[in-house]
Amino acid sequence: MRKFISDFKKLIKLRLTSLVVFSASVSFLIGCKAQQLDINWKNWLILTIGGFLVTGAANGFNEIIEKDLDKLMKRTMDRPLPSGHMTTGQALVLSLFMGLIGTLILVRLNFLTGVLSVFSIFLYAFLYTPMKRKSPIAVFVGAFPGALPPLIGYFAAFDRPEISWIPIILFLIQFVWQFPHFWGIAWVLDDDYKKAGFRLLPTTKRDRTSAVVTFISTLILIPVSLLPTIMGFGGYVIGGVSLILGLIFCWFALELVRKLDIPSARKVMFGSFFYLPLVQLTLLFDFIVK
Repeated sequence: MRKFISDFKKLIKLRLTSLVVFSASVSFLIGCKAQQLDINWKNWLILTIGGFLVTGAANGFNEIIEKDLDKLMKRTMDRPLPSGHMTTGQALVLSLFMGLIGTLILVRLNFLTGVLSVFSIFLYAFLYTPMKRKSPIAVFVGAFPGALPPLIGYFAAFDRPEISWIPIILFLIQFVWQFPHFWGIAWVLDDDYKKAGFRLLPTTKRDRTSAVVTFISTLILIPVSLLPTIMGFGGYVIGGVSLILGLIFCWFALELVRKLDIPSARKVMFGSFFYLPLVQLTLLFDFIVK
């Protein structure tokens, strides 16, 4: 049983799934506070469980498609499929079950939440995944399903969701954030990625152009992250935090441009892990103290 749990955690990429669910959960709370609604903790729990299952399903499909490629990379060869701890059929049944149950759970909140969840699975598993070996444009494609969790979480807070600037801006922040996030990881793991034929860096190489493009993406993130303050639904706290974190992020990326080394890229990668949850939590705090 312990071995199955370990393999299951690897199949669903537990850390990635947890980050995605965190983003959706915080956005749900932001949606409640933005509309001055009482937080429905039952619906929050439904979103968390459903989001976990749907994200786990998408990651499961991803690993099924890439099982032969995962054998080639050191960081993925111990996953359940390439290591032989789980069959493709078992992984497929688990992923289909999680996807179906997760979608049915999320549809209970509202139809739009369920549709966006299915859309995110399709984009991530069946569009982004096969494109990783074809072109760096895969990062752009993957940024769409990666930015859907805030939309899913925000709209889950309503019986009848309505489009407003708040969920669109939450989407934009997470969308732009993913470029330095992806490229930081791709730089650090480029040697391993090449074994599987993945082409994720802007020029497909660790060169100055790839570093400059990564730096530019951190620059773009600053004005985008200031949109909550500019549009008036976020205060000076979120504006100040976003600016400070954005400048730190830019500095890490500038160091990558200067040094073109893995330690600098690792700072960009780890900086991205802290940037997004801190910005989202600060925005939630801004709504709470209003």
